[in-house]
Amino acid sequence: MSRLAKRLAKMSPSDQRLFLDDPSTKAKTGQLEKLYQILTQFDFLAAKINHPEFGVQSLMADYDLLDDAEVLTHPEYNSEKVKALKLIQGALGLSARILNQDKTQLAIQLCGRLASLKMPEIQELLVQAKPSKTPWFRPLKNYLTSPTARLLFTFKGHSDSVRAVAITPDGKKAISGSDDKTLKLWNLETGSELFTFNGHSGWVRAVAITPDGKKAISGSDDKTLKLW
Repeated sequence: MSRLAKRLAKMSPSDQRLFLDDPSTKAKTGQLEKLYQILTQFDFLAAKINHPEFGVQSLMADYDLLDDAEVLTHPEYNSEKVKALKLIQGALGLSARILNQDKTQLAIQLCGRLASLKMPEIQELLVQAKPSKTPWFRPLKNYLTSPTARLLFTFKGHSDSVRAVAITPDGKKAISGSDDKTLKLWNLETGSELFTFNGHSGWVRAVAITPDGKKAISGSDDKTLKLW
């Protein structure tokens, strides 16, 4: 167990919550070197995604703090470290759907996506990810999609051909229509399926979303349109 893990274990729930929310404080107060360090600590990443009030999305938002105008113009701003951190964020994004189902996959997901990247911050993170006492199957190569690749997510859930897709005005969700007679709502930030709409008795051929993003209408071979 690392010093950070021991420190977290000794904290009260309220103190632990404050500590896990600390990156925002570091960014606001210009403590960039400490911000870089905490976002490359495996035990911090694991604790944050396992905390009931945070999770993967909250952790990914910590890396967005590096895009703040005050951070970008700070004298301690280090573009190479930020590049490494953005790759870690990318790996978390690609892994979000899996991690939301099984948070114990964090080490394997990071190694499987980042192993070939030689940046010292990333290599140190992968060293920390290795269990100290228990054996494990460690990926030696990038056998999973790397954050340097163009592909961000593969959405799986439909059991037949996908005929239509529409994206919400805020760009955060999408809805798809399929020959399996369903529509599915997807989170574009995590790659996860949010909801399945059942009701059509024929193939779903068309989907449109209202400008306010609150409703969708679908057209089907069953000769109906349905409002959702």
